[in-house]
Amino acid sequence: MGQKVRPTGFRVGIVEDWRSRWYASRAEFGDLLIEDFKLRQFIKKKYEFAAIPRIEIERTRDQVVVFLHTARPGIIIGRKGQEVDRLKAELEDLTGRRMDLKIVEISQPLRSAVLVAEDIAQQLVKRGSFRRVLKRSLDQVMETGVDGMKVELSGRLGGAEMSRTEKASRGSIPLSTIRKHIDYGFAMAKTTMGVIGVKVWINLGEYETQEQNDGTHAQAGKAPQRAKRARKR
Repeated sequence: MGQKVRPTGFRVGIVEDWRSRWYASRAEFGDLLIEDFKLRQFIKKKYEFAAIPRIEIERTRDQVVVFLHTARPGIIIGRKGQEVDRLKAELEDLTGRRMDLKIVEISQPLRSAVLVAEDIAQQLVKRGSFRRVLKRSLDQVMETGVDGMKVELSGRLGGAEMSRTEKASRGSIPLSTIRKHIDYGFAMAKTTMGVIGVKVWINLGEYETQEQNDGTHAQAGKAPQRAKRARKR
């Protein structure tokens, strides 16, 4: 039986920031948790092709701030910001709270494991050869300068009668090393033969030395910086 741990959940609260940042009493916690889930589900479904790998939510007493990390901000912003205003109004109707949207552009989408997994899933839906898709994705991601990448496909690959798992990796993926920034993404390819699961791990290097090449916001999604020790000579 597998004993795998999700890399982001393994690092949250230590070197990775929380995706939902708010505090609530025990009576309100469950309702707010479900509300966060509905917000993320609504946005991902409405903007399925806007390349949104991460949605972060901050709450104050009377306002909800939603950070949308996207590689295609033009789709969400729309002409003269009309699409943002429409989305803001829809979210306010959904939750009954005052909303504030902040768009965070991702400059290098190939360094995001979620976007890479979704891209592989879209190619599999279009009946692309899974081996060719695997090799192409590995080559493209490694060219961006990451330390390593691993992809795992599970399902009826190539239309086979029995489901199986295919793995491919490049470089190093130290999943147990907390100081390493391992980005993880999962997507499902709903093909005519059945559902194929796509898992992607990308090693972006150490948190201390990693440059902010993915365009993340200073307050949203950035790992907390550790204070450097002063050494006496």
